[in-house]
Order: sequence, then C-alpha cells, then structure tokens
Amino acid sequence: MLGEGKSPIGGRAVPSGLRRDLGTLESYAALIGILIGAGIFKVTGEAWTLTGPSVILGYLVLAPAVLATSVAYAVYLSTPLGREPGGEYTHISRTFGGFGIAFVGVWLKIISYIGALAYLAVAFADYSIELSGGLLRTEQRTFIALSSLVLFYVVHVVGVRWFGRIQVAMCAVLALSLAVLIVPGLFAIRPSNYRPFFTHGLGGFVASLPPLFFAYAGFESLAQAAGEVKDSTRRLPRVFVRGISATMLIYLLMSSMAFGVLPGARLKESAAPMAEAGSVYLPIGAAWFVTLGAVMAITTSLNATMLVPSRLGIMLARDRLAPGWLGSVAPSTGTPIRGLTLTLAASAILLLSGQLSLALNIAVFALVILYFLHSLALLLLPRKNPELFRSVTVRIPLFLQRLAALLSMLAMGGLIAVQVREDLRVLTSVGFGERVARQSLTTLELCLMWAVVGAAVYLLGRRRRASSPVIET
Repeated sequence: MLGEGKSPIGGRAVPSGLRRDLGTLESYAALIGILIGAGIFKVTGEAWTLTGPSVILGYLVLAPAVLATSVAYAVYLSTPLGREPGGEYTHISRTFGGFGIAFVGVWLKIISYIGALAYLAVAFADYSIELSGGLLRTEQRTFIALSSLVLFYVVHVVGVRWFGRIQVAMCAVLALSLAVLIVPGLFAIRPSNYRPFFTHGLGGFVASLPPLFFAYAGFESLAQAAGEVKDSTRRLPRVFVRGISATMLIYLLMSSMAFGVLPGARLKESAAPMAEAGSVYLPIGAAWFVTLGAVMAITTSLNATMLVPSRLGIMLARDRLAPGWLGSVAPSTGTPIRGLTLTLAASAILLLSGQLSLALNIAVFALVILYFLHSLALLLLPRKNPELFRSVTVRIPLFLQRLAALLSMLAMGGLIAVQVREDLRVLTSVGFGERVARQSLTTLELCLMWAVVGAAVYLLGRRRRASSPVIET
C-alpha cells in the first residue's frame, strides 16, 4: 500500500486518459515557444533602465545558471517519473517522501502561470492592435485578450495533438521572422549605441538580473507534458538541454542587435521594441512580418502556458490533495477539460479585474524558489531516495549532476537575495497604505499572501487524504 509520499518512483501510473501524441518536434516547439515569448520582446528594453546595454551581458551571465538548473529536469525526466506530468512537484515530493514543501511550491507556480496567461493575453491584444494597422482599436483590447484565452482553451480541449501541431506551425513563423530580424540587423549595428555599457555600475547590473530572468522563466513547463510525449524518458532530457542552449544563443543575438541598432531609451519606450528595431533597417513589409513574429512569440507562450496548471491538477488530484474531479481526463479527447476550464476561468477573472500584479508579480520569484528546491532535491536524491536514483538513465556523470545542482542553488539563491533586498528597501521606505493604493505590493508580501492561502488548501487536502481510503498498488 502507498503511504504518504513514500513510493520510491512515483506510485500509481499516470491516469490512462492522457494520450502520448507529442513527438520530438512538438517538444522543441513547446520549450522554445514558451521561452521566446513576451519576455525577450518586452523585458529587454525595461532592463535597460537598470544597467544600460550591459543587458546583453546579463543574458550571458544567466545562461550557465539556467543550463545548470535544467540538468535536474533532465535527470528526473530520465527516471520513471519522466512519464508523469507533475514536473518538479512529483520530483520533489518523491525525493523527500512528503507533500508539504512540494505543494506550496507548485501552488505558487500555478498562481504564477495563471497570472502569466492573463499578462500574455493582454500582450497579444497590444501587438495585434499594432499589427492591424488601425483595423483593431484600443478599446477592443480586453475583448481581444479574452478571445485569445478562449481560442487556446478550445485548442487544448480538442486534444494535445492539436496543441502540438499549432505550436509547431506558430514556431515556424516565429523562426522565420527571427531570421528576418536578426541576420540583416547584425550588419546595421552602431557600436556607439553600446556606450556607456554599464550605466549604473555593478549594483545596477546585479539588479537587472532578476527581471532579465523573466525571459528564461518557464522553461520547465515542458516537464508538465511528460505524460503526453512519446518515449518521454529518452526524448525530454535531450530536448531540455539542446532547446535551452539554442534559446540562449537567440537571446544573445536579439539583444545585441536591438541595442546596437537603437538607443536603449527608445527601446524602453517602445510598445514593440524588437519590431521598432527592425523598422530601422527593414523595408515596410519585412518590418510588418517581424511584428507578426512578435505576435507568434506571444501565442506560442500562451499555448504552452495554458497546458501547465491542468496537468499539475491531475497530479494533485492523484495524490488526493485536490478534488478528484480536477484530475479527470475526458475519454473522448484525452484532455483534462475540467482543469482547463478552471484555468480559463481564473485567468479571465484576473484579466477582467485588472489585478494582474496580484499573480504576475510573484511569477519569477516563485519559479526561482521552485528551481532552488528542485536542484536541492537532485543534490540529495542519492541519499533520500536511492531506488529512484538507481533508475536514472541519462548519461550525465554524478559529479556533473552535483556541480550543476550547486551552481543552480547558488545562482537561484543569489536571485532570491537580490529580490528580498529590493523588497526590504521598499517595505522600509513606502507605507503599506501607499503600496496598496498604488497596487504595488512587494513580491514578499504577495508570496506570503498566496502561501497562506496555499497552506490552507493543503491542510484541506491532508484532511481529504486522511478520510479517503488508501489506494492499493
């Protein structure tokens, strides 16, 4: 029988209703699509305020930390857990033999992803209005944003195969638009735009790293598709490492081109920074196509983000920490329609309320904490769960696994410290009433608020587990 979190390699098999319709190409499209999204198109100009053109170096500095963090996913996905959609929730809970830490972490992740969905929908509306050349109006922004959420909800309800096909098609348009943007742009660079490289010294550069990490955050979402990828324990570890490496190169090229072509101040003020950079050296038709690529970048992120909360709901329901209906999979489509509907409703409410900051402002911080815990789990895996450790099949030497886990923990710990320091500065200089009036509660306050709610949900789940029968395996 299964005790609480004691199964060495995950206990019961993933619900049979999920269909393994995704292959290698769809996996790459899901990973790269969610990474090359609103982050690189929006945050690059915003980070310039903190550090100037050294944003380019920031992407480079973060690259080893992100790669090191991805090693833990590659290792866990090569085990029997790599056939389940729970991602770090499953990995952490099965390593430590309990659900508490994993639940709070994944609860914050779900809140973050719902906030990201609402944010991406608004970004899609903004870019679509610009792309339309006046056919769409600003007052239609909310309707367009809601329509995008409903559209991708329908795609997911129909089946994961359609999610994969549409993701690949959108990524193909995105890749072509990036080639049109980057290749000629490298020949239009003005070195004078890179000076001064550091505008606010070392302090400004360090402060720019957490917001820049927003562009990388979300790479782990592919782990939630593990229950729907063919031969996932073999394919996904390779997709993680190679896909992230390719994305890092694209980030470096895009930021180098953007800051080399336009002054940072102009990029910061632009609603579509990469499109405006392309307009400097591209003919009108090509510049419009780059804007279309920006729309594709947002839609690929929307499509992949929609998948995550419902798959986590399946695992929480399986562990009896959430109502059973949340984990149900429709036999006709092989999709968790109820979980997807709840995701749509929550993101739509957040969008209509105008309170995106309540969820979005904790997105990166919550994920950084989760990455830290995930790497810690990898470091302790041989001692905490030897049986699961012996099932690892990826060919990464043990010393390299440990080195990657330590590097990831140091980097994530540093990002956490930077954010805490900034929040403490705000807490000591701005009153609570003023922060509420400005809708600018700190990340620490928001995390604490949602963590308390999550703890209450977890306690209810524990009571449900205690009252429900133990499932034989």
